Amino acid sequence: MEYLKRAAIGLMALTVVGTGLSVSLSVAAPEAAVAKSRKKKARAKSNNIVRVAQKDGSYTTLIEAINKAGLAGTLASGGPFTVFAPSDAAFAKLPKAEVEELLSDRDKLREVLKYHVVKGRVSAEDLAQKRSIPTIQGEFLMVDSKDDGGTIVVDGAIVTKPDIKAGNGIIHEIDFLLVPERGK
Repeated sequence: MEYLKRAAIGLMALTVVGTGLSVSLSVAAPEAAVAKSRKKKARAKSNNIVRVAQKDGSYTTLIEAINKAGLAGTLASGGPFTVFAPSDAAFAKLPKAEVEELLSDRDKLREVLKYHVVKGRVSAEDLAQKRSIPTIQGEFLMVDSKDDGGTIVVDGAIVTKPDIKAGNGIIHEIDFLLVPERGK
């Protein structure tokens, strides 16, 4: 049986002589396709949103908040997601007591962080074409594009570093922490 399989594969790599036409088919063994798929999934997991943010070094407060809210597993293995990530500089704009209070209230923290996450991969170019976008928290982020798409504003926060690619989504760095309307 193995001999017949190899012979059939050999016949599939065929060259038509005399017409100048060349046809070549290659068939990967199922084991190779499975191994390739596993490598791709492993690469996506190792290059997930949480790890990309950690490696960048500009999101230490956000990573702490994600861990305290219990969302690290979701953002590391689920997706694809688009995350509007407040940098450490964005958190520094808030009074320290307010940040500490938010970090100590897990339920409120989860709501605020989920307000920063959108299902799917939404690039800056895609954002420039939108006026609002639904979050996984349930409310909508208002989107505005200025300078012919050169500047994207999301709920009043400016996207300072767009399209940071991760294996399971995209990160857009923003300059301010977003707060859901119901949470005000």
